[in-house]
Amino acid sequence: MHTAGIERTSLAAMFVVLFALAPTDTGLAQSTSIKPLTPSNFSKLGTVDERFQSYNVEMVEVTGGRFWAPYKQADSGPAVAPDTHPATTPSGMPPSLYRYRTPIDLTSPRLRKLAAALGPAYIRVSGTWANTTYFQDTDEATPGAPPPGFGGVLTRAEWKNVIDFSKAVDARIVTSFAIGAGVRDSNGVWTSEQAEKWLRFTSDAGGSIALAEFFNEPTYASMGGAPKGYDAVEYGRDFKLFSAFLRKFAPAIQIVGPGSVGEGGALGQQTGMPKLIKSDDLLTAEGPGLDGFSYHFYGSVSQRCAMGNAAMGTTAENALSADWLTRTEIEEEFYAALRNRFEPGKTIWLTETGETACGGNPWASTFIDSFRYLHQLGSLARLGVRAVMHNTLAASDYGLIDESTLNPRPNYWAALLWSRLMGATVLDAGPASGSNQYLYAHCLKHHPGGVAVLAINADRTMPQTFSLASPSHRFTLTARDLLDNTVELNGKELSVGSTGDLPKLEGVSIQAGSVQLPPASISFFAIPGAGNASCR
Repeated sequence: MHTAGIERTSLAAMFVVLFALAPTDTGLAQSTSIKPLTPSNFSKLGTVDERFQSYNVEMVEVTGGRFWAPYKQADSGPAVAPDTHPATTPSGMPPSLYRYRTPIDLTSPRLRKLAAALGPAYIRVSGTWANTTYFQDTDEATPGAPPPGFGGVLTRAEWKNVIDFSKAVDARIVTSFAIGAGVRDSNGVWTSEQAEKWLRFTSDAGGSIALAEFFNEPTYASMGGAPKGYDAVEYGRDFKLFSAFLRKFAPAIQIVGPGSVGEGGALGQQTGMPKLIKSDDLLTAEGPGLDGFSYHFYGSVSQRCAMGNAAMGTTAENALSADWLTRTEIEEEFYAALRNRFEPGKTIWLTETGETACGGNPWASTFIDSFRYLHQLGSLARLGVRAVMHNTLAASDYGLIDESTLNPRPNYWAALLWSRLMGATVLDAGPASGSNQYLYAHCLKHHPGGVAVLAINADRTMPQTFSLASPSHRFTLTARDLLDNTVELNGKELSVGSTGDLPKLEGVSIQAGSVQLPPASISFFAIPGAGNASCR
């Protein structure tokens, strides 16, 4: 048994890990009473996109601008920065929540290596700031201020960097379009001039866009840059113009929408949230014709936007609770019902999600959020969501990668294991054996007939047991403290080299039979010899 790195844990942690990783044919009563799961018999539930696990790079990262400010050292709130770029602050939001950031370096070899390891994927370049971004269709220097009616400027060079990055890391582009005052005529009606210039340059630069939403989060349209008082009727009028334009000018782009957020779950029930336009009204006004149905999901808002109002936020203590983990299913059920009413049979896409809205909580960058991250992927794959696009790749506290150091965070390692093991065919692993245990299964990637099982033990103090009827290779993620920014694989801390080279991810071979999951742990089981007919 491979035990490299075990000596670095405490004595108690070493005992738990060694006990959990060893083949458990000891005849314990709690193990023998559990019916073994038989991977060869797991039935097929459906398929997801091969780019199911994907990510966002916000438009404001590409252009530079005021994005979510880092927390103070004491994590008591956002660090206040001078309001030197007020135009890029979303309407109605306190400027102190944001800090100016220079454009992300998408040419970085290290960043490209880390992103490529998660491919194939979708890269969504959108966000609230995209709603008011001007595309400068010349090679002149960026103006000191955006043109009237816009909040930021996207240059040809910046967008070419996105195109080149997407090719280098095998990530197809998803985006949205500007809808602010700068793209409207004298009657306040949306016009396509900016969109046409942007799409023409994309094609000329050798790029392509796979999916497009009309604009980011129309449920909060006015806060996102639409005219004050913008309503569902105006949205329907503008969407029909947009759809007709895109079908004619760039018919290969699939239109997904409406890209709503804030309904059907805990976020929409919180006090203090801005008034929204209901998706029901948006979909009624736009009429049928979407290629796919998209929505966004955040289970709560971060400390930045809660600003001391405990009722609006969540806590690290709640991060492993069933209430927190299952909010993603509740939201999906709400939006799936709308999809079934307005666009029956169409695919459903989660195009933006993260630990919490407004950049994530301080603990979004720690191991404790990996439980939410992987449970969300597992549960939404079972429900038939086509792809899940996490916010973000490398910005703010919820980024998979630290933006300053470009070091992977725990969620990156969770994402990497999912990418390496979980194929596009979703299987039914049956019910979990414990109240805080979650089991998911897919066909094992690149192994015909093979099966991958994801087992999550969200109990902070108790090990949990289940049984596999096949030998497997085990990959267990743990941390010395749930709020650590590092994570261990089978007892050894994961890290990358100075140039971004990834370590070899090695599993521990275990025999068929009972398996114990350590408290607060995440385990993948690769079963190449499962012989599952659905996976051939």
